Amino acid sequence: MAKIGIVYWSMYGATYELAKAIAEGAAKDGAEVHLRRAPDPLLPDEVKAMDGVADAIDAQDDVSEATVDELPEFDGLIFGSPTRFGSPVAQLQNLFDQTGPHWQTGALVGKPAGFFTGAATIHGGHESTILSMSTFAYHHGMPIVPLGYGVAPEVQTTRGGGGPYGPTQLGDGEGLTDDERAIALAYGAHFHRIAEKLAVA
Repeated sequence: MAKIGIVYWSMYGATYELAKAIAEGAAKDGAEVHLRRAPDPLLPDEVKAMDGVADAIDAQDDVSEATVDELPEFDGLIFGSPTRFGSPVAQLQNLFDQTGPHWQTGALVGKPAGFFTGAATIHGGHESTILSMSTFAYHHGMPIVPLGYGVAPEVQTTRGGGGPYGPTQLGDGEGLTDDERAIALAYGAHFHRIAEKLAVA
């Protein structure tokens, strides 16, 4: 059993739903899963009070905030962010930017990393956001676990989110599609199997 940390940030709740589905897939495969929200010192109070945002934030109250110090305790880390102009949100990047001490000590070297995202349109930055987040793993020496095409057959047929880079969600306000959920579940299990092998090694 590998200990998997899933660290994400979600304003409207779509990325949170995807994170929960990935966590469910990993847990069903036997992982010890810990959901963590990226700290949010950046969102203005007037935005937090907007329709849809306040309810989504309240729904995540039971999810603990991620801390930089905790990251090395996990056998594998999966990071999720909504897409903002083809890039991850500042909240997650802010967490990444604080991991310099781990880079200096090599605390994350060899730990597998995965990524997930969502965007409101099919060409709204799913792939570029995952690629942008992945540079974090390169610099820390973390092997990246992509979804590929062989893990979930839905990747080849979906008209919504999900691709070889990792699980994604097409944020239309209707929640995860059946394909998106199946892809997320399969990825969670796949990631856990890889993390478990690397943890033993």
